[in-house]
Amino acid sequence: MVLSSEFASVEIDLDDRGNGPRLMIRDARNGRCVFLDPLELAALAWVRHEELLPFLDPARLDTNSG
Repeated sequence: MVLSSEFASVEIDLDDRGNGPRLMIRDARNGRCVFLDPLELAALAWVRHEELLPFLDPARLDTNSG
């Protein structure tokens, strides 16, 4: 599945090649990929949006800085 907005585009898929099922999320812009297991996904369900704000800072995503 591909999810896109004016700010981002990601590919989402189920990966079962590890020790158990996990969610694969790949950034369509740069190909970076993360795998999240059920425990990590449950933690995301509990996090408040305010706690995610540091991850949404555009300066943090600058690939040109060392």
